[in-house]
Amino acid sequence: MNSPQPVKKTIKLKNSVRIVTATSLFDGHDAAINIMRRIMQSQGAEVIHLGHDRSVEEIVNVAIQEDAQSIAVSSYQGGHMEFFRYMLDLLREKGSGHIQVFAGGGGVIIQSEIQELTDYGICRVYSPEDGRELGLTGMIADMLKRSDFQVLPDKFEPHADKLVTENVQHIAHSLTWIEQNVKGSQLAPENKVVEPQEAVQKVLNKLHSQDSPVENSQAPVIGLTGTGGAGKSCLADELVRSFLEEFPEKRIAILSIDPSKRKTGGALLGDRMRMNAINDPRVYMRSLATRRSHLATSTALEGAVSLLQATGKSGGGGFDLILVETAGIGQSDSEISDFVDLSVYVMTPEFGAATQLEKIDMIDFADCIVINKFDKPGAQDALLAVGKQYKRSRNDFDATTETMPVFGVVANRFNDSGTNWFYHKLIEILIKKNSLNWKRSHEAEFAVSEITELIPSDRKEYLRQIAGCVRSYKKEVRKNAQTA
Repeated sequence: MNSPQPVKKTIKLKNSVRIVTATSLFDGHDAAINIMRRIMQSQGAEVIHLGHDRSVEEIVNVAIQEDAQSIAVSSYQGGHMEFFRYMLDLLREKGSGHIQVFAGGGGVIIQSEIQELTDYGICRVYSPEDGRELGLTGMIADMLKRSDFQVLPDKFEPHADKLVTENVQHIAHSLTWIEQNVKGSQLAPENKVVEPQEAVQKVLNKLHSQDSPVENSQAPVIGLTGTGGAGKSCLADELVRSFLEEFPEKRIAILSIDPSKRKTGGALLGDRMRMNAINDPRVYMRSLATRRSHLATSTALEGAVSLLQATGKSGGGGFDLILVETAGIGQSDSEISDFVDLSVYVMTPEFGAATQLEKIDMIDFADCIVINKFDKPGAQDALLAVGKQYKRSRNDFDATTETMPVFGVVANRFNDSGTNWFYHKLIEILIKKNSLNWKRSHEAEFAVSEITELIPSDRKEYLRQIAGCVRSYKKEVRKNAQTA
């Protein structure tokens, strides 16, 4: 007798559902969670994906910073009982017991353990039986239905006294409040778009009217933009690491924007996967979906930046630097330059013919241009071509390679000389442009990343020659065997 086939079930969300997904510590099995989070995205959820091998503390901190409704973790490493209990304990301890926790682990989590975890407070542990009964889309629909609730308390509004770096939850709620009330938000009251927008502006004006100490003056904003896959997140991670190391008393906030899918409304907010330096108490990061099409920024970006700048205005800790990373852009996009004090355009050597550079609007506006992945073929030629276009766009034909803010880097290489030089010059330009009283300790000399090859050019065909020789030998042996 055939068992009934699972029904493909989807759900229409009432709220913007945000879910943090990951695999547990010491667990590299991420195939299942990748499948599940893709289905979540296809059903309209915004997924903050952390990847594999993530600790409880890191996952919980991310969920609070991102103001997520839920956490979904796949665990095949055998320590699930301790892992999920500790997760619930930590959420409750941090005042975020409203965040739902979902677990899965195939047959690793047995039925008695499922019951025990459910009794402890896990929202649901999905078993192989659930998969057979509901199917993948059915399980995701069930998870999203349980996560489709409003995270903000009734009549919530950002409050100056609570808007300090130590109160992460209030900052997160405040950013969610801005997202929900800006013009164009799907959650703004119908036919009353202007009123929520005015409410946001009124609150921001009130926050900025607070008397702030000198050390909490308006934080400068650096914007990173560039084509998709250019390595903006890796570069941002290196900037954060160097900033925290050079300024041990300063705090940094990051707004990272990824595109919403026009067809489903879902989004993969995955920049955290590329960042290792952000798991630090002096760093606050919030991922934003564009929640609109054809643009690389969110409608909430301006309000979000203003709110982060208002943090600490009434006393207490504020942010010293704000870093904004946009979604991938095209040739004509330069929107980010309207929101930041200093803009950085990140690109790769593979931009095509040199004439393509004349079409890139950000080359005219960017304060710094970074050619990442400088270990790729043609990188030196790309540096020369971009330098020439920079001179033409600025009408500065006396600029030299050393004085131009055009950098060749390999952001994912440890202690890369080009990246170190870029960071040094970036902060130098920022201090000069914003008249900042920052005392520096970082030292670096002019450099572009060296082009190093894993296999030397004179040995690239070496293995192919050996394999060809072995194949020829075997062919000759078979021929001689037939002749014999």
